[in-house]
Amino acid sequence: MKHVAFIGLGSNLADPIAQVLHAFEALENLPQTQVLRHSSLYRSAPVGYLEQPDFINAVAQLETGLAPRELLEMLLALEHECGRTREFCNAPRTLDLDVLLYDDLIHHEHGLTIPHPQMHLRAFVLQPLLEIAPDCVIPGVGSAAEAVLHCTGQILERL
Repeated sequence: MKHVAFIGLGSNLADPIAQVLHAFEALENLPQTQVLRHSSLYRSAPVGYLEQPDFINAVAQLETGLAPRELLEMLLALEHECGRTREFCNAPRTLDLDVLLYDDLIHHEHGLTIPHPQMHLRAFVLQPLLEIAPDCVIPGVGSAAEAVLHCTGQILERL
């Protein structure tokens, strides 16, 4: 059975644009998975830990036969292959891949919450998401278009 998932991509180390473009290609190679579309790239200021370079962000829409946990494990492996380390919360990173949405699932288990718990608060997630899915609804939250209106003060540059 095929499912639709949205993945958030971000990088701010080791040529971030190249990292995100490579990740788009790598997502195509996940088993039972096809990239349906992906957003443009966006530059955004860091959140949380501010003493780091700006991020390059994007969102990809996938069709996948992988279960949510399997998908997450594949994304974490891809991050690791690209040199991701986790020194501290919100640290700079070569690649960050998050499961944002998976069908209309509302799910929480250790290490995996769907929808992503902060996505509705982040313009760098919502704007690229709306570019490829303008009618997107975040389960338990509502319209992504409405959510982005509340992300005031978050500056995003489409590249």
